[in-house]
Amino acid sequence: MRRLACGARPDWRERAREAGFTFHTLDGAPYWDESHAYAFTLREIEEDIEGPADDLHALCIAFAADAVEDERILTSLRIPQHAWDAVRDSWRRGDPSLYGRFDFSYGGTGPAKLLEYNADTPTALYETAVFQWLWLEEGLLNGRLPPGSDQFNAVHERLIERLRTVAPVGLTGFAAEAGPPEDFGTVAYLQDCAVQAGCATILLDLYQIGLRPDGAFCGPDEGALASLFKLYPWEWAFADPFGAAVAASPTRFLEPPWKMVLSNKGLLAHLWAREPGHPNLLPCVFEGDPACADLSDSFVRKPLLSREGANVEIFSQGMPVAGEAGPYGAEGHVRQALAALPDFDGRRPLVGAWMVGDEASGLCIRESDGPITGNDARFVPHWIEPD
Repeated sequence: MRRLACGARPDWRERAREAGFTFHTLDGAPYWDESHAYAFTLREIEEDIEGPADDLHALCIAFAADAVEDERILTSLRIPQHAWDAVRDSWRRGDPSLYGRFDFSYGGTGPAKLLEYNADTPTALYETAVFQWLWLEEGLLNGRLPPGSDQFNAVHERLIERLRTVAPVGLTGFAAEAGPPEDFGTVAYLQDCAVQAGCATILLDLYQIGLRPDGAFCGPDEGALASLFKLYPWEWAFADPFGAAVAASPTRFLEPPWKMVLSNKGLLAHLWAREPGHPNLLPCVFEGDPACADLSDSFVRKPLLSREGANVEIFSQGMPVAGEAGPYGAEGHVRQALAALPDFDGRRPLVGAWMVGDEASGLCIRESDGPITGNDARFVPHWIEPD
């Protein structure tokens, strides 16, 4: 794994506009950065990223099967009791998952260490599946990349196939808050994948979603939604008035309610308890557990429901050395052994491995200046070096 200067295309912004990548710059700061890229060997991809992602996914599915039936686990994850039936029933029905993203600390040496699993509302999807692939293709055409270079990236094709397989007959809604360009861009991309899969679709602002007398969720025309993808966390949904209608609704959801047991930092503590010593897991315990005393005094304190690094704190030798502000923490924390992000020329990459259905399907990298990957991290493309 190497970070290499490859030079940004002078017309990359025009290329982005042509491809519909409208959120390449956020709040006046660049989000997409192609001045550098990361080069991997095929062995690193297959043995250190793809294989471990498949293995961790299997562990997560086995945990989910136990968690939905165990009130002690649901309580430890702070899943509200009024959501338990919806979570449990969605699992028992076999409601399918669409996608998720494992985030690893990995620098090319030693096993990749799981930092968290974004199992419910992960973004950075379009730029992974489409724009970095276009960057690779053009790099091969214009000689910026060595002939024979490849990319770990089957996300687009597998999303289409997955939607073709799991979307029920009827109308599928794709919803996000219309304001944040990254969120709405993500759901618009997923809608386009669904159209390519032959699905009937509608793109919705979250505030356009309603509830019919028969319990089905609907759009502005009150037509029933057979399924609904919402870029809106389940813990927020179950705190809303509409959350009470989920369990009895005929509308099915992508992601299904059972994904709540995986989109929670408490998952990290449960996985470690089930698989202590797993090469891709870090020691992790719930704060307040006596086992905290067995952790190193260099650790990361994470709220159970944090996103984009909010309220994450890093401790080194028992002293706080970094932290991010945010609205999380009242729900409780875990403490996870510190696996610092690698330092490449002063930049710290977080390696994301995408799951589509049950398959590891692609890779993305987000770079930050500091040790915590926040919402100002830049997306940087990658390639696989030819043999």
